[in-house]
Amino acid sequence: MTVAAGGLLVIGDVVTDVVARHRTPLANGTDTAARIRILPGGAGANAACWAARWGCPDVRLLGRVGRDEAGWHESRLRAAGVRPLLIADAEAPTATVIALVDATAERTFLTDSGAVLRISAADWSPSLLDGVGHLHLSGYLLFSPASRQLARLALESARARAIAVSVDPASAGFIGELGVDRVSAALAGADVLFPNADEARLLTGLPDPADAAAKLSRLVPLTVVTLGADGALVAESGTVTARVPPVMAVAVDSTGAGDAFTGAFLAARLSGADAATAAAEGCRAGAEAVTLIGGRPHSPDEADRRPPA
Repeated sequence: MTVAAGGLLVIGDVVTDVVARHRTPLANGTDTAARIRILPGGAGANAACWAARWGCPDVRLLGRVGRDEAGWHESRLRAAGVRPLLIADAEAPTATVIALVDATAERTFLTDSGAVLRISAADWSPSLLDGVGHLHLSGYLLFSPASRQLARLALESARARAIAVSVDPASAGFIGELGVDRVSAALAGADVLFPNADEARLLTGLPDPADAAAKLSRLVPLTVVTLGADGALVAESGTVTARVPPVMAVAVDSTGAGDAFTGAFLAARLSGADAATAAAEGCRAGAEAVTLIGGRPHSPDEADRRPPA
């Protein structure tokens, strides 16, 4: 893959996150004490914010949100250094995710996709690629016909301009629902893939993440498998070329750690780093992310602002 100068365009999900941290196991049928915050999130939006945090000077985000929360999400993105290109949907609300975070910082998601999956080819213009050196697609786009069509159209537009494209598969659960064959077909033509270990295993049927990474890199030439507290694997054209060690951190919330990895990796690549160096930057960002509540770097004016009621 040729590394090109220019901005980063992310197309993906913008979400209102309800983060509930509970120290004790959930008590079925009654109350469980928790600390709860409402924060901006979404895998695509998070990755964009981390790319800006890692020094990418021109990060843009195309996404779809509910009309009532559009202003709040735009202001949060601008505060993080991202140029919002948001479509306000008058009929569907902004996607909402309830993140249940346990005492080990592991998280479980309840997801209402809302406006996210209503983004479509009608929202696309090739002019959105003007000045762009890399296109990143959130895998959540693959899980509805309309947004999948947009993802394919954007990928083809980027390839016509020799702009590299990366994809984050997003969710092992959703991959299982859509089907591995359909997801693999949707990945065809991408240059970079960012699965976590579970997603890599599911997409290949191989239990060893290194074997899975090598196999996936025959489909997508540069595949980077994130391993959580074990670092990351870099595979290129069928061969594992780097095993990147983790950066130690005391985790309080693992939400967005993979998004942080993706954003920092892409920022490093756009600045000219090789894949192994970029993966090391991704591990640094992931380590920072798990020390924070929510999926994004905290902006200087990070008062706990809530979206409109």
